[in-house]
Order: sequence, then structure tokens, then C-alpha cells
Amino acid sequence: MLGFGTMSPHLSLHGLRLLDRRRFLAASGSLSAMALVQLLAQDGLLAVADSAASENEGGPLRPQIDPAAPWRARPSHFAPKARRVLMIFCSGACSHVDTWDYKPELIRRDGQPLPGQENLITFQSEAGNLTRSPWNFRPRGECGKYVSDLLPQLGGLVDEMCFIHSMTSITNTHGPGENHMSTGFAVEGYPSVGAWISYALGTENENLPAFVAIPDPRGVPQSAQNNWSAGFLPAAFQGTPFNAQRPITHLAPPQHVSEAGSRAAANLLALLNERHLARHPGDAELAARIASYELAARLQLSAPEASDLSAESQTTHEAYGTNHAHPLLAGFARNCLLARRLLERGVRFVQLFNGAYAMGEGVGNWDGHKYLKDQYEVHAPILDQPAAALLQDLKTRGMLHDTLVVWTTEFGRMPVFQKGAQGRDHNPSGFTCWLAGAGVKHPYSYGATDEFGYRAVEKVTNVYELHATILHLLGLDHQRLSFFHNGAEQRLTFVHGRVIEEVLA
Repeated sequence: MLGFGTMSPHLSLHGLRLLDRRRFLAASGSLSAMALVQLLAQDGLLAVADSAASENEGGPLRPQIDPAAPWRARPSHFAPKARRVLMIFCSGACSHVDTWDYKPELIRRDGQPLPGQENLITFQSEAGNLTRSPWNFRPRGECGKYVSDLLPQLGGLVDEMCFIHSMTSITNTHGPGENHMSTGFAVEGYPSVGAWISYALGTENENLPAFVAIPDPRGVPQSAQNNWSAGFLPAAFQGTPFNAQRPITHLAPPQHVSEAGSRAAANLLALLNERHLARHPGDAELAARIASYELAARLQLSAPEASDLSAESQTTHEAYGTNHAHPLLAGFARNCLLARRLLERGVRFVQLFNGAYAMGEGVGNWDGHKYLKDQYEVHAPILDQPAAALLQDLKTRGMLHDTLVVWTTEFGRMPVFQKGAQGRDHNPSGFTCWLAGAGVKHPYSYGATDEFGYRAVEKVTNVYELHATILHLLGLDHQRLSFFHNGAEQRLTFVHGRVIEEVLA
């Protein structure tokens, strides 16, 4: 038997380790078990361990995480409908009364005061009169749902959509509103929904992050990395931000380092890490750090391939608009195509942003206070064709049956124009989100705002219930998924929320 002190020119360091019979048998057994768990989890056939459920009936369920493999696929609490999530987030508070929420009474009473609110002071200023949308609404799809001409290509896909017209927020300020929609809390420091999901379920791929955030070509949203933060969860579960214009940095080795030399260094490092772990058993931080470096090494090969849009057909590029003459539309189109490539490679949660704050109020985002018509006619085409192509592409490829798509924004906008301006102020009292894909009814509309779109009045819901529903579709109980922090069991939905059962297929 060769020992570790006997070197052979014909064997790698890993090969030498496997010559140890005990190591070989232990490795082969554990790898087989890992492979079985991975396959069962990917097919949704693995439920939460009976022992954990019986020992803690109705109580918190915290996933068992191996620090050396924190992203390994883990079982859901019950059989899921969705395996992955795409969240399309329109930063700046996209107006529901100019897109998805048809209000004939707003058209009829254009120019009149909002009844009962004649002296209303909104977020930024005194409110003006009711103002109909500058864009006409017309019936779309086979269901005939009325949506605006502002987004005609997305509007043409209403038969795939489950609208929630009675969404509300706890804040009327953009940064806290983004925090609330992404994390459940208006303040900073809490994990994002994507981090909770990767913490609970791990990932179906071995070579890419579990959670990827794709900022808009124009920049990041106002709350920036808070939208994809791990908060108090282990850092391994935070989102990895990159887009088609700015790939993951520092992946390529220096030019003077050969592939063989890089591989030899990695083998030596793996051996040294294993020996160090053996001397310090139970050192979770060390194991997690090793796991993160090993993922980074795998990313050197997998991330460039996933980001290589040249592998797509010309028909696909034309459908998304990646070569469009409008550079921002083309940039967002490339991000949408990247999102599809990540989802089909097993990334668990992709957060795709449309709109950014670096360019100022309403210039690079949906914050249309002063010049809503002029600004929205810039933003809408950037969103419409690429996002519609993405949704259609997921359907064509058969991915929509196990992918949950969520379209959202931080809050809505008022049915009145601001006094002395040509735009709408913030409105957290009623707005629209929509879902599509795995496990949701379609075409379907849930809840309603009042006759002007000012306030949710029918089946009023909130962000906590939206998050609870997303988790439920992934096979997770939002009341039991938790993490112990600051002396308490913390949840994505805090102490609130219910699953919106009515939207489930």
C-alpha cells in the first residue's frame, strides 16, 4: 500500500488519496448516497425527514446544512409544484393603472377630483384631479382581459398570467419598498426571498450559484444589494450579482498560469484543506470557506459557458431583441436571455431587475412623478419585448410547468396626477403583481382595487402573503421555515401571512 509519503509520477494527489482503502470505501459510499439524494430532490420525490417532522410537530424546521457543501440540494417540506423561480422586478413603482388594472370609471371621470379625497396630500405633493391613462386598454388573449397598449407584447400573454390586483405595501418610499418586496421587511439587514429559498432547498446545479441577481443595464436598484442579501443567514446564501454586460469578475486565471499548473495547484490545495479539516473537525467556518473557493473554481468553467449568448440561434436573438438598435432594450434583452440560460442550468432563484436609480428620478426607472407619458414610453419598450420573449421561451421549452415567474414592483401609483405636474405619486394602498407558470391558475384575476385604482378593496392581500405563496409552490411551509437569530426563530413572513390558496391551480 502506498502511503501519502510515497509519491508516484503516474498518480495525481487525489489518486494517491484514493489508494487508501478506507478512504476509497468511505468516499464511494458517501458519493453514492449524495447522488441518490440529489436525484430524488431534483425530481421532487424527497420529502422532509420523518424524524425531524415528528420530533418537532408544528414547530420550526431548519434545514440540515453541511458546511462543506452548503448548496447541496435539500428536500422540501412537501411535494413542490415549482423547482425554480424567476422574479422580474420593475424598480421605481410601475403604475398599475397604466398597465394591468383597467378602470373604466377613471376614464369616465377624467379631470374630476378623487371623491372624498379633495384635499389629499400624497407622498411628494398635493394631489391633483383624476387622470385617465394616456394609453388605451383593450382585450387581449383568448380570455379577453383588458390591459394597456403600453405593454402590447406582454399583454398578448395574459392567458398565461395570474393577476393579483389587490396587493398592498407597508411603505410608500422606494428603498424601504424594495426591501419589503425583496425581504419582507422595510428596514435593512434581513434575508431576501432568494436567500431564504437557497437556504431551504440548496441548488440543482453544482457549478453555478443557487441564487443570481441580474441588475438592469442602467445600474442597480435603489436598495442595491439589499435586494439579494443573505441578511443574518449564512453568507453562502446571498445572491451573486452579474448580468450579460458585466459577467462575474476575476474568473479567468492569470495568463502566465497554465491549465495544468492551475489543476495541480487545485489538487494540492484540496489535499491540504482535507488534512487541515482532519486536524480541526467540526470547524464549520473553515468547511464553508473551502466550499466557497471550490465553487469559485468550478465557476471558472461553468459561468462563461452559461453567459455565452452566441450559442443561441438567430431566431432566439431576434425574438428577445438582443441586437436591437436601442442599446438599453438590447442590453435588457441579453439579461433576459441570460436569465433563461441560468434557469435551465439549475439555478434555483433568478432575480431580474428592470430599471435603476443611478440616472435619477424617473429617468432610468418607473418613478414617473413629473413626465409619466414621456418617461414610460422610454421604459416600456425596454421591458416589453424581452420579458415577453422570455416568458414565451420558457413555455416553448417546457420549462413553465416547473418554473414560477413573478412580476412585481415595490408599490403602485395614484390615479390622480400630482398638482402642477404630469405624473403620478406613490401609492402603497393598492397595486398589481402577476404570477405565471408552475402551480398557479391562468388566466385568472384575484382581488381588486376600487373603481379608480386608488385602494385595494376586494380580497386585499400583502407582500407577506405573496412570499408565503411563493414558498408554498416550492414545497415550503412559510410558518415553519426558520433561522434562529437574536434569540428568536426568524421567518421570511415574520409573524404574518397566509398562502393565497385561491390562486393555486
